[in-house]
Amino acid sequence: MIGSIQKKGKSYYVVFRVNDPKTNKKKQRWIPAGKKKKEAEEKFVELTGDVNRGTHKKLKVATFAEFSEIWLKKYAKIKTKPSTLRSYRDIIKNHLIPFMGNYLLIEIDTAMLQDYVALRLEKVKPKTVVNELVPIKKMFKHGVKWRYLKINPAQDVERPRVEQEEMEILTPGEIKQFLEHVTLKYRTFFLTAILTGLRRGELLGLQGDDIDWNHNQIHVRRSLWKGQIVSPKTKASVRRVDMTPTLALELRKHKFSCSIEGSGFVFCNAEGKPLDPDSLVKRQFLPALERAGVKRVRFHDLRHTNVALRLEQGQNIKYIQNQLGHASIQTTIDRYGHLLKEVNTEQAMKLDNALNFTEHLGNSSDSVRRLLEDCNKKGSRNILKPLVLVAGTGFEPATSGL
Repeated sequence: MIGSIQKKGKSYYVVFRVNDPKTNKKKQRWIPAGKKKKEAEEKFVELTGDVNRGTHKKLKVATFAEFSEIWLKKYAKIKTKPSTLRSYRDIIKNHLIPFMGNYLLIEIDTAMLQDYVALRLEKVKPKTVVNELVPIKKMFKHGVKWRYLKINPAQDVERPRVEQEEMEILTPGEIKQFLEHVTLKYRTFFLTAILTGLRRGELLGLQGDDIDWNHNQIHVRRSLWKGQIVSPKTKASVRRVDMTPTLALELRKHKFSCSIEGSGFVFCNAEGKPLDPDSLVKRQFLPALERAGVKRVRFHDLRHTNVALRLEQGQNIKYIQNQLGHASIQTTIDRYGHLLKEVNTEQAMKLDNALNFTEHLGNSSDSVRRLLEDCNKKGSRNILKPLVLVAGTGFEPATSGL
């Protein structure tokens, strides 16, 4: 290989001559190598090895701005939902292009991307930055696949730590108080939110044929997003949610008293169109909380409240996962595990009931307390011997080692 390092403008390039297999003649190539000479020297060493081994392949050249349009067209527009595509476009246009749009894709390294993360953290929450890293990582991954890059600089970018958002939960008393102060027209809407745990967009996109009156279930299969009907958040979000008898009755009343002819939406305005989500919160939800004297919570906290009610009634965590539409039970546990009772003697006693031990044991906690008191009176220095369960006789001290 015959090559050298050249500087053009503010950037360095590795320039070398290789044999063109089509013409069998030497051809000169200019490879972008960054804005620092040290980076160019490292690139030169790397390319020298590739050329000598015959493994060097010419990379396509594009600025980040140019590649972002290619990526949106070839991948995001085809593979993502309209809502996701719009989100990606906004992130690229408003944040990524102003930061690195004029850089060649090959000039962008992990350090630059980590700088982007640090700068954004000064302005927005960590969760927002994590969301912005999603298209970044996808774009550079495709950059390697499509031969714009040899290595993926986004692969080792550190994500900021996201603290779990503190959730507010309404108590049964607060729920009743709130529903008493909601405008009557919207009472069924808020009752449905509390008793099903549906997301706001899922509620607003609900249509009449989504309700299975024979099985008392709501079939979630669409959502309202920025005035458009889209598919639910994930595949797992398409689900059947069971209605309580009270909710089924209230929805039937709502159907006959509030339905707008020609509108397929369960909850709609006077024109039969879906309710405006922001107006609903500002003009109905928050004022009703204030009138009721109930603490100010987010609309999404009604979903958290639903989970708390389900757990309090002993519903199975797998069932709750399916009702919420979580793709993984781990998501449900991570988000709501702290609401599970740490001590649940009722559930523990069910084990005794299964083996018919309860009727023989009496009050086991009193037995243990008396046993401890006896040991204290005797001044025993020995560790209390383990207790063993003897069917039909209750707890007795073990007479031999375990």
